[in-house]
Amino acid sequence: MKGITITLYDRTQTDVDELNNPIYSETAVSVDNVLVAPVNSTEVLDTYNLTGRKAVYQLGIPKGDTHDWTAGKKVSFFGEDWRIIELPEEGIEKLIPLSWNKKVKVERYEQG
Repeated sequence: MKGITITLYDRTQTDVDELNNPIYSETAVSVDNVLVAPVNSTEVLDTYNLTGRKAVYQLGIPKGDTHDWTAGKKVSFFGEDWRIIELPEEGIEKLIPLSWNKKVKVERYEQG
């Protein structure tokens, strides 16, 4: 089993505006071997009830990955943009038999 390459956008604060709100720049980073699976209807409802957001896909992040997968970050795959909506869930690498030990859920990204 092998995942796909997705793009994760790292955000760095570059300045502040006149109202003292942070201004960010995004840097695209390719991440290999990420599993992408649709979430089931129960997970969609659970996530919506907890966060008010509609989860569409769940990403399996490979072991040893050191990127920041916090909520609010943008990712791209399948020619679309998505936003991470929850904190990552992570298992203990040694106790998980396959190549992935972290997962995050994403929603459709609407820029606005």
